[in-house]
Amino acid sequence: MQIRRETAADRIAADEVHRRGFGDEGPVIVRLLTALRAMPPSSSDLALVAEEGGEVVGSVLCTRSLLDAPRRLVDVAVLSPLAVAPGHQGRGIGSALVRAAIEEMSKTSVPLLFLEGDPAFYRRVGFRAGGPLGFRKPSLRTPDAAFQVVKLPAYEDWMSGTLVYAREFWDNDCVGLREAGA
Repeated sequence: MQIRRETAADRIAADEVHRRGFGDEGPVIVRLLTALRAMPPSSSDLALVAEEGGEVVGSVLCTRSLLDAPRRLVDVAVLSPLAVAPGHQGRGIGSALVRAAIEEMSKTSVPLLFLEGDPAFYRRVGFRAGGPLGFRKPSLRTPDAAFQVVKLPAYEDWMSGTLVYAREFWDNDCVGLREAGA
């Protein structure tokens, strides 16, 4: 398996990984991907794919969001979405993509990498619950345990506050969980 930066030629295959990997939510996630890729470029942007035998089998994006800190707004990144193609899951591809994303983001001026996800999975790759570290989740619909962060080398102790997702997450209703039947 090779992990590398996504190219324009990878996008159709990466979208299909997300569509299949997210099941019923796949079309929503692909709309989110399209919107995130259309955002103005920033130092927080990163798109990686995992490739096996010339086939894209995993994909992850990191995009710019903001931390509303007491001193000032801080450019941060959100790792989302992450997907691995069915049939390739459970083999460490997702973990490898997340670790590669953390490593690449650590080389930038971005101080924090946030996400919403399963703490049992993301704790293994370095994420910690955001609340106890002084961060506030962007929505009441975000479960406390799912709101997670990694402090990167550019982090400074004064950086705490509320995560403000990029508008694209809100426009696609991809923040927190909705109640069943809502």
